[in-house]
Amino acid sequence: MSVKHSLLALIYEKPRHGYELKTGFESLVEGLWPLNAGQVYTTLDRLERDSFVESPGHDKKDRKLYTITQAGKEELWSWLNEPVGRSLFKEEFYIKFLCASHVSYENKKTMIRNQKETILKDILHLTQLRKQMSLSGNDTMKLLIEGALLHLEADMKWLERIEEEL
Repeated sequence: MSVKHSLLALIYEKPRHGYELKTGFESLVEGLWPLNAGQVYTTLDRLERDSFVESPGHDKKDRKLYTITQAGKEELWSWLNEPVGRSLFKEEFYIKFLCASHVSYENKKTMIRNQKETILKDILHLTQLRKQMSLSGNDTMKLLIEGALLHLEADMKWLERIEEEL
């Protein structure tokens, strides 16, 4: 996920200061990804350097405000329009499985069973979270959670297939 572009989207809504961007980001992701304040300010410095944001000054509490520039809007729209590539073979478990096979690791079945248990825990957690999003009316986050659940189900099917092969 692009923190840079998420901050641009938040600034697009209205001028904001750094802490407001941190809390706005965390609200956007329903608290599922806490953002480090240092990362916010480092990202803002880069956005300002690249002329994607500018500061019209400070608010009444002397906090530096940021607004999006035309270049920032163009960058945001460009990012929104670009499809997201996937690096399927960079998944850590894929590499782990390759290495286990390469070194003739004898506990591959245990490794797979442990991975399946982790996926089941993730499925249970996301299922509960989906219920919460239904109750809160956050349909967008509910759709994202459903996508994550489908990915986990596919991973589970793949692990079951590997087990059959072993």
